[in-house]
Amino acid sequence: MTQPLLIEIGVEELPAIPLLKILKNIEKSWESILETYRLSSTFEFIYTPRRLVLKHEAMPLQQEESSVEFFGPPMMAAKRDGAVTPAGEGFARKCGVAFDELQTIDKNGKAILYYKKEEKGVATEQLLQAMLQEWMNSMAFGKMMRWGSRSDEFIRPIRWLQVRLGETSVDVELFGVRSHTQTFVHRMVNFDPIEVPTIDDYETILAEGMVLLYPQARKAKILAEFNLLEDEHNISIERDQDLLDEVVAITENPKALLGTFDELFLELPPEAIIASMKEHQRYFPVFEKGELSNKFVVVSNAVTEDYAKVVAGNERVLKPRLSDGLFFYRNDLKRGLVTNGLEKIVFMDGLGTLSDKIEREKQIALKLLALYMDKVEAETGKSSHDLTLLMDEAITLAKADLTSEMVYEFTELQGLMGYYYAKALGKDALVYNAIKEQYYPVGEGAELPSSLFASIVAMAIKLDTLVGLFSVGKIPSGSKDPFALRRAVNGVVRMVTANDLPFDIDEVMALINEHYATYETPKLIDFIFERINKSLDANPSVIAAVFQSGERDINEITKKVAALNSIVAQPSFKEQFSTFKRVANISKEVDLSGDLSVDTTLFSVAREAELYRAYNETLAKHYETYEAKLAAMFALKPALDNYFDDVLVNAEEEAIKINRQNTVASIYKSFKEIADIKEISI
Repeated sequence: MTQPLLIEIGVEELPAIPLLKILKNIEKSWESILETYRLSSTFEFIYTPRRLVLKHEAMPLQQEESSVEFFGPPMMAAKRDGAVTPAGEGFARKCGVAFDELQTIDKNGKAILYYKKEEKGVATEQLLQAMLQEWMNSMAFGKMMRWGSRSDEFIRPIRWLQVRLGETSVDVELFGVRSHTQTFVHRMVNFDPIEVPTIDDYETILAEGMVLLYPQARKAKILAEFNLLEDEHNISIERDQDLLDEVVAITENPKALLGTFDELFLELPPEAIIASMKEHQRYFPVFEKGELSNKFVVVSNAVTEDYAKVVAGNERVLKPRLSDGLFFYRNDLKRGLVTNGLEKIVFMDGLGTLSDKIEREKQIALKLLALYMDKVEAETGKSSHDLTLLMDEAITLAKADLTSEMVYEFTELQGLMGYYYAKALGKDALVYNAIKEQYYPVGEGAELPSSLFASIVAMAIKLDTLVGLFSVGKIPSGSKDPFALRRAVNGVVRMVTANDLPFDIDEVMALINEHYATYETPKLIDFIFERINKSLDANPSVIAAVFQSGERDINEITKKVAALNSIVAQPSFKEQFSTFKRVANISKEVDLSGDLSVDTTLFSVAREAELYRAYNETLAKHYETYEAKLAAMFALKPALDNYFDDVLVNAEEEAIKINRQNTVASIYKSFKEIADIKEISI
């Protein structure tokens, strides 16, 4: 037997971001509780700013019956000389019966105590109190509240409660609030509780009270109104998904409205205007002809016949925000990009101030620039002398905006405001773009710096953070990485590969390490290689094979992995690979670092000369890519198969045996320059 179940927990307005962070966990928690209580059934979890709702179309009215088996100690330990031992008594207590009611079964040739207990299902109505309390306790919002004289906590005070199972109102109490048959609609419609005669009336009453219950419906309404505004005013509204989700979570009666602000404020950088609108007001930016306009969209939660007043109110609120921003911006421009004050800001214990960090970054950047000078000169058309001066300036000014008034107000604009200030001050484009892109890429798949010059700046900053923190023992452990060092490594790898830069990890670390306290460099290098391993999208054995080749250049590693993986992934490779496994197995007995010379005068079988000639012809060719070279090496398969069919490698005569082993080992060694093929598993 089943009945519909409605649970509505009425709260004061929920903060959107904490709610959105744990939405999935809220659903999973209720699902887990249903399973624990043997009441599994489909349900919907629904939320508005003022209510958390669970809806079951068919909730079981009673738990499923179950049986529990108890296995006890051996009979010989439970009863001795006709008397029950403490072990036997303890097992009987555990089962909740007298000792005489226990049974015995045979297990591994021994008679042990056994009891099977049939558990009847409890009525759902009797379980809901405990289930709901458990569910509420599972919601880890972070900051919690206490109210009144209560000692228990929740994210916001509970104000009403409905628990309806079919036609029955179930008596439940949460946080001192007892369940009843009333709900509350939109505050601008009615402040008083509204009677809900039946579950079927619930959604109708909310709709009449201007509460759009389902978040999906609220989101659809907002987007539909965005489309209407765009068509009517020939504008484009930015659909920031995070902001949209937040607005859905804070509205019950969403209404998209178009507002304007004074064009004077367009003097501000677009990102500053957008940050002010989103962060403080939850407004959506509006664009006209691809440019930010002096319009915005606010999603109101009001119920009124005159939304013009709502628009005017929001325009009044935005104006002082933008006025403050413009004031800060103009002050910063007057002040210019200066680094005064950075020497007072501590970067990290043991690593000095931000000024100290800048000096280290500068040394790293100049060394990297020297490594890649030819490529940077070719890209920019500038001389090495000019590039060195510009690199020094870019690193020096990169963090200057941290002391600006705008970044103090909007910390997420660091780097970006430095870009605008440097541009306004007439700095070289290489400098101001490098300042803007100094933190790129900011995440997996995020945008990379637009030039090699800017990439060197970003790499220097990431490498200083990485090496510096390792040098003072701030090493990630397990899943903990508070300083995002894994992300820093991923960023360096992406920039190296995107710009096709030679990057021998040992050489680069040797260049950098002199600027830091002595630390375990191998531990950092292992960390970097671990991140490379995890970031590569390839057969794990292919990655292992390339690592075993001894390659230390990050760029070459990624190229070799991509090349080998494309070949290994081919459907025909698996049946062909047994030949090369044999090559690897034979080569185990040979010292690859020793003399692998082959004496052709010792060839006694035609297949020996054929294979040796084919191998040398393959080796003599120039290959543009690793993939081309590997394809040519794997194309030796027919010659190798013929060789293994007709030639006994482990010949009785020692000189011939060594000569033949050297032939095979030479082929294996040529493979190993790219990857150790014995590591490949498919």
